[in-house]
Amino acid sequence: MITVYGEGRGFRVVWLLEEMGLPYRLRPVDMLAGVENDPEFLAINPGGFIPALQDGDAILVESIAIMEYLLARYGPTPLAPDPHNPAFPLYQQFLHLGEAGLAASMFFVVVSKMLAPEEEKDNWGARKAMQTFESRRTIVARRLAEARYMAGDAFTAADISITYALQFARRAGGVPLTEAEQAYVAHTTDRDGYRRAMDTCEATREWAAALGE
Repeated sequence: MITVYGEGRGFRVVWLLEEMGLPYRLRPVDMLAGVENDPEFLAINPGGFIPALQDGDAILVESIAIMEYLLARYGPTPLAPDPHNPAFPLYQQFLHLGEAGLAASMFFVVVSKMLAPEEEKDNWGARKAMQTFESRRTIVARRLAEARYMAGDAFTAADISITYALQFARRAGGVPLTEAEQAYVAHTTDRDGYRRAMDTCEATREWAAALGE
C-alpha cells in the first residue's frame, strides 16, 4: 500500500493518486505539534518536512519528485506525456514551475506573514520571494492566453502542480487571482479526482482530530 505522509504540498500527491486510480492511505503529520514528537514520520523523513511517500521499500520526499516517481512507476498515463510528444517540454516546465518557481517562493511570503514578529513581517526576503513569485506567474499568464491547460489541450500532472500553487498563493498568501487564473483553477478543480482528494484530506483531518493527533 502506498502511504502519503502529510498534506500541504502532499495534496498534489493525493490528487495525482486519485487521478491515476491507485490505492493509498494518507497518514497525517501535525507540523504545528512538532515533528520531533512523531518518531514514525522522522524514520521516514529525518528532514521533518512534508510530504513524504513510502511505496514498499521506496521512500521519497519532495512533492514533484514523488509525482514523477508515481507517473513513471505506475504509468504510462495521459497525465504525463511521452518524452517524444510535442507537449512534453511544456508539461515538464510547468510541472516543476508549480513548485520551484511559485509555491516555494510563496512559502517564504506566507511564513513571514503568519509566523514572523510584527516588526519582521515586511522583510527583504519576503519581498524578494514575492517578486520571484510574480515573475514566474507571468509565464503562467502567457500560457493561459495560449491554451486551456499548461501542456496544451489535455489535463496533465503539470496542471495539478500549477493549480496547487495558485490556490496556495490565494488561500495562504492572500494573493488575488486574475480572471484568467480564476477560470483556470475553476476548470482544473472541476474533476472527480480533485473532489475525491479533497474528501480524503478532510476525512483524514477529522480522523486525526478525533484521535487527538
